[in-house]
Amino acid sequence: MNFKTPDWVKNAVFYQIFPDRFGKSQKTHLGLWQSSNLESWDAKPTYTGYKGGDLWGVIDKLDYLQDLGINAVYFTPIFQSASNHRYHTHDYYQVDPMLGGNVAFDALIEAAHQRNIKIVLDGVFNHASRGFFFFNDILENGGDSAWLDWFKVEDWPLAAYDGSKIANYISWVGNRALPQFNHDNPQVKEYIMQIGEYWLKKGIDGWRLDVPNEVTTPGFWQEFRDRVKAINPEAYIVGEIWSDASQWLDGTQFDGVMNYRFAEPTIAFTAGDRFIPEYIQPHYTPYPPLNAEDYALRIQNLLDLYTWEIQLTQLNLLNSHDTSRVLTAVAEDKASVHLATVLLLTFPGAPCIYYGDEVSLLGGKDPDCRRGFPSDANWDLETLNNYKQLIALRHKYPALRTGKYQVLYAQDNTYIFARILDSDTVIVAVNADIDSVTVEVSVKDLEIQSSQILYGEGKLSWNQGAENNILQLQLSARSAVIIG
Repeated sequence: MNFKTPDWVKNAVFYQIFPDRFGKSQKTHLGLWQSSNLESWDAKPTYTGYKGGDLWGVIDKLDYLQDLGINAVYFTPIFQSASNHRYHTHDYYQVDPMLGGNVAFDALIEAAHQRNIKIVLDGVFNHASRGFFFFNDILENGGDSAWLDWFKVEDWPLAAYDGSKIANYISWVGNRALPQFNHDNPQVKEYIMQIGEYWLKKGIDGWRLDVPNEVTTPGFWQEFRDRVKAINPEAYIVGEIWSDASQWLDGTQFDGVMNYRFAEPTIAFTAGDRFIPEYIQPHYTPYPPLNAEDYALRIQNLLDLYTWEIQLTQLNLLNSHDTSRVLTAVAEDKASVHLATVLLLTFPGAPCIYYGDEVSLLGGKDPDCRRGFPSDANWDLETLNNYKQLIALRHKYPALRTGKYQVLYAQDNTYIFARILDSDTVIVAVNADIDSVTVEVSVKDLEIQSSQILYGEGKLSWNQGAENNILQLQLSARSAVIIG
């Protein structure tokens, strides 16, 4: 099938922000309502407590993101909600007042776009909340509600809050706080389509879709794509699908998905048995350890799963607001994280950095993975500089963004591949072993005029002959080099 995905995504480095935890404005702003009942910013987060981050605080940090090399931001939900994560939507047309409301959103779009930073919002369209007006009307009026067929009511009475009783309505994974829309209702479908269109017209650059696999109404996501692309053909549509997403990546629905299938083998290879099994989650299992040969097989299978046009707009990540942070899950072994980061920043698709990873923010499973962004006195500057260097290389070398991916060597714990774009080649070598290694790699099929080490420390030499072209590499223990 002939289809097109957004070009800007192929050249993007994303940053994921959890708005309540990234930045808090120190000033008063019209439309920003600050609570006097907040958790301490540096205390471990709880399920229901707020820390008071807002969009003005994000604006204050845009220069920091630009300096890091970020040119796209994915926000977890920002709409009015009675939850710190805001997946319990009250009003899809209002930015939460604790985040600064629609005034702050307009300022954010303008400030981000001035810096050529794209903005992608989280669309929670499978379910709403008990506080959503249309569902609240049902709670107030029962069977006389005008909005009865917007949801899936099974019996009466409804028990929206009393967990000892049967809820009598369908909700997401049985969580009665999240009543599920009846997407077969044409009015519900149209309502969601108009929300998608409204925020695109307000200036956003795409939608990340929450649990879109739960929406099974035939043609729903096809229509969503058609209407989004009619407003902005370059708008990005990325779904939260944790497994094989082939049925949604056929060119008629999404441009990509959150690529947990990249994260799992990458962590299993770079961390090995350092990954603590208690951090395994359903749909997210970066364990047991993989050697280089197994990793190569997993990566090749992943690259064979979708067309190249889709591969280039996958949203690649190592962790997110739904997983433990890798640094915590590998017992704070920084080498594991640095090696995984090298593979993230050199893989086809758009890399996405979860806020705070670049300064070694820790965090276990939800809600601990949603800690407040640390003050600069608590930044890990070595890791921050490592991220900056890798992001700069990705921006500098087009081959690292859109070049084809070719495995050159995969033995024991050493993995080497090339990114090739026309006559430009960049070679990436990762040694996940506890010992240094010396390897010889045949690169006879590659056009390499000359080369130098762009990242990392190691030694290289060439043995060039009429029949072959051998690259000899010396790699330190638990290290990586990039050659270009």
